[in-house]
Amino acid sequence: MVPADKLSDAERTQLLDVVNSPDFVDLPPIQIYAQLLDADIYLGSISTIYRVLNQNKQVKDRRRQARHPARAVPELVATKPGEVISWDITKLAGPIKGKYFDCYVMIDIYSRYIVGSAVHAVESAVLAAEMMTDTFALHGTPQVVHADRGTSMTSKTVAALLADLEVTRSHSRPRVSNDSPFSEAWFKTLKFAPAFPERFGSIGAARAFMADFIDGYNHNHRHTGIGLNTPADVHYGLAAATAKDRSAVLATARAANPHRFSTHSDPKILALPGTTWINKPLTTTEMKDPSTDVTLAA
Repeated sequence: MVPADKLSDAERTQLLDVVNSPDFVDLPPIQIYAQLLDADIYLGSISTIYRVLNQNKQVKDRRRQARHPARAVPELVATKPGEVISWDITKLAGPIKGKYFDCYVMIDIYSRYIVGSAVHAVESAVLAAEMMTDTFALHGTPQVVHADRGTSMTSKTVAALLADLEVTRSHSRPRVSNDSPFSEAWFKTLKFAPAFPERFGSIGAARAFMADFIDGYNHNHRHTGIGLNTPADVHYGLAAATAKDRSAVLATARAANPHRFSTHSDPKILALPGTTWINKPLTTTEMKDPSTDVTLAA
C-alpha cells in the first residue's frame, strides 16, 4: 500500500527542479527549506528534500563543481643556444627575518648558460622587462621565453615586450614545477652551494655574490647535461674543440693501457645532447608502456 504522504512523481520532479535551480543548487536542504517557506512555498520537509536528493544520488554531488580548462603541456625543444630561454625569480634572505631580495635569472636551456640576471629589492614586471631588454641586446632575441605563472611572468608589461619582439611566450601549468626544470634545477644548484650564505647583509652584497657565482657557474662548472662542458663553452661554440682535445687524451690513455678500457669509443657522458627538451613528447612505445619512466630534460 502506498503511503498517503508519499510525493507523486510530478511532485518529486518539481522538487528536484527547484533544488537544482540556479538560486538553490549551491545551498543545503535546510537553507532551501527555509527560503522556500519565506517565499510562501512548501514542497516538502527537510528530511523529504534529503530523501529525494539521496534517491537521485545528489546529496554530495549536486552542487556545481568548479571546472578548470585543461592546461596544455608545454613542449619546447632547443637544438642550439639562443632558441629557448627559461626565466624565474627566487628569494634571497636579507639581513633580518622577513626581509628578502628578489633574484631574477634567465637561462638558455640548451647551453645552460645564465644569459641574464639581476637582484632587486622588489619583484616588478618593469624590472623584469628591463632585464630582458638588456639580455636580448647582448645575446640576441630567442624564439621562445618560458616561465611559470608568477605575477611578473604573466604581466602585461612582459607580454607586450615579447609580443613586440615576436617572441613566443610559454608558461608552466599551474602547480607543475617540472614544467620549468631548468630554472628550478639552477636555483637548487645555487642554494645548495657551500658558499651560499644563510643571509645577505645588503642588496649590494647579494648582487656581488650572484655576479661571482654566475661567472663561476658559466665558465667553470662542468655540467653533466651538456657533456661535462662548461655552459660558456657550449653557448659560444667551443665545445667541439674541447671534445676533440678530450678524445685525443683518451686515445693516448687507451693506447697505453688498453686493458683498462672496455670500449674504443669515448664515454657517452662526454657527448653533447642533440636536442634539449622541456616535456619531450612520448614515443608510441612509451605511450603503450605505462611503466616507462620519462625524464624531463635537465
